[in-house]
Amino acid sequence: MERYDYVVIGGGSGGLASARRARSYGARVALFEPEPLGGTCVNRGCVPKKILWSGAELAERLPDLEDYGLCADAQRLDVNYAKLRAASRAYVARLNDIYAKRAADEGVELIRDVAHFAAAGRIASRGGRELEAPHVLIATGAEPSIPAVPGAELGISSDGWFLRDELPKRLLVLGAGYIGVELSGIARALGCEVVLAFRADAPLVRFDQLLRETLSAEMRQTGVELVSGFHPAHLSRNDAGRITAASEDGRVLEGFDCVLWATGRHANVRSVGLEAAGVALDAQGFIGTDAYQNTNVQGIYAVGDVAGRAELTPVAIAAGRRLADRLFGGEPDAHLDYENIPTVVFSHPPIGTVGMSEAVARARYGEQVKTYVSRFTNLYHGVTRRKPRTAMKLVTLLPDERLLGIHSIGLGSDELIQGFAVALRMGARKADLDRTVAIHPTAAEEMVTMR
Repeated sequence: MERYDYVVIGGGSGGLASARRARSYGARVALFEPEPLGGTCVNRGCVPKKILWSGAELAERLPDLEDYGLCADAQRLDVNYAKLRAASRAYVARLNDIYAKRAADEGVELIRDVAHFAAAGRIASRGGRELEAPHVLIATGAEPSIPAVPGAELGISSDGWFLRDELPKRLLVLGAGYIGVELSGIARALGCEVVLAFRADAPLVRFDQLLRETLSAEMRQTGVELVSGFHPAHLSRNDAGRITAASEDGRVLEGFDCVLWATGRHANVRSVGLEAAGVALDAQGFIGTDAYQNTNVQGIYAVGDVAGRAELTPVAIAAGRRLADRLFGGEPDAHLDYENIPTVVFSHPPIGTVGMSEAVARARYGEQVKTYVSRFTNLYHGVTRRKPRTAMKLVTLLPDERLLGIHSIGLGSDELIQGFAVALRMGARKADLDRTVAIHPTAAEEMVTMR
């Protein structure tokens, strides 16, 4: 039996970050990961998505060149999607190699194998290795959830989308969370006909209403067809190879050469052997953890998407590092504060948001909530025929108007939210924004000039 201080199962963002931080404190660390390092984010999520989104942004702005006097044939768009995907994959491969080299250089032992619990504190690999450690981290991430309806196999998940080398001509996206709205926008900007169907009344059900309404209007403006209240009942394929989706209420959407399931994700724990260690799942099927990432079994922890809280890459990284700080760095109280986590949706246009939505704030504080809203057209679009709108909202708490939520949709929202998230976490008041000199001409200045 090989003895380690720390064994990490899963080489995604959270597992890697925790393993490297623990090793920096001198711990003997083993990390199990059979696939390319980086997890979903690097290989089938954030990174390739952002590259595709950047390409889609360029495509969407092509007509603007003529408006700026820069191109005479700006209406013509030829998309070499295979080339874009090849460039994306090459970049991802470089990241995989960088992560592996850094882990090796820092002394993390990378074991390219599938691991499972033989018992609490004991890990066995498919290749026959057996390890023992007082501390074991589960960081195996999540995988797409596809409804158990007839014909579901005719659709693909986001994992499948990133394996494609060509764009569909007509795409149906089922589900309107992050993945659904992001891939819908990318596909539409690159020339696909897109229908986005979802169960709720508008996309991004947990986001502020201003963001949801503005996004819906802008997506329709770009040509994405939105279908609300759609509960998939079954998929079928006709003799021509086209796919049809029927809803529980009898509505039919047809004529698609690709259907993308974007209906959520669930914990990837099938091969981990949780039963052997006695690790419990919560009511939603994720590994239950407390504020310190402890599971119900002493010495076993979980971070990242497998734990089902704020399923974002920077959250997994931060939680993994703080866990290592607590276990090996002499910081017994180190843990991640899950409140007021900023996030971005790379939709078209992008969204940046942090803190409470207006609805959540009013449910908690009632009439003590005061909001400020601004809607405008970004100066960039002052000379373009395209006129996508920007919208911003501040949610504050009376009497001193402490910031509870900051929400933005429009050009630049993905970048500006980071700085304002710092202000919100520091307890800023509306008066603090008012006293800040605006940077002109920018979209961000609207955040400090709202009345």
